[in-house]
Amino acid sequence: MADWGPVLIAVILFVVLTPGLLFQIPAGGRVVEFGNMQTSGASILVHAIIFFGLITIFTIAINIHIYSG
Repeated sequence: MADWGPVLIAVILFVVLTPGLLFQIPAGGRVVEFGNMQTSGASILVHAIIFFGLITIFTIAINIHIYSG
């Protein structure tokens, strides 16, 4: 049996937290911009920290598992 929970959560969070796709923190002139499809180094760092925090919460603290086969 393969545990697909962490993989599925990581893919979903990666798509949702891609800087500039849905939102960007910090933006060029504002704190948050939505759907601007641009990015910066600071934005990548902030989104990476948010991604790490959420993936840690979902895989370790909440202990989500999806088994196949």
